[in-house]
Amino acid sequence: MTLSKYLFIASMDVLKDRKQLFNEVYNTEHCPLLLGVPGVRSVTRYETQSFSMALGGEIRQITADNEPRYHAVYEIETPTVLESSEWSDAVDSGRWPEEVRPYTSNRRHSLLKLTYPVVE
Repeated sequence: MTLSKYLFIASMDVLKDRKQLFNEVYNTEHCPLLLGVPGVRSVTRYETQSFSMALGGEIRQITADNEPRYHAVYEIETPTVLESSEWSDAVDSGRWPEEVRPYTSNRRHSLLKLTYPVVE
C-alpha cells in the first residue's frame, strides 16, 4: 500500500443537542460523498481523548484544552483536490450544509505534507 503524500484534517466541535445528527450525517453522508471525490484516497474520523505519556523521565497528563473534539482525516493525492469542483459539490451536498454545519464551532483545517518516509 502506498502512503498518501498529503493529509487534510477538518476539526470542529458541535452543539451537544446536535451530536447524534452530526455523527449520523458525517458517517452516512458527508464522508462517503467526499470519499467519492477524485483524489481522495481514504476518510477516517477521530475524537480527541485525554491521555498520559512518559516525557522527560516522568508520566505527564495531557489534556486537549481548547482543541476541537471531532476530527476527519482525508488522505489526498494533492492539495488541488481541495479546490476541485467535485470537492466543492461534495462539501455542500446532503444535510451537512443546512442541518449540521451551522451548529459546529471551533473549526480548524490543516493540510499536512508527508516528510518521512520519503515517497517518490
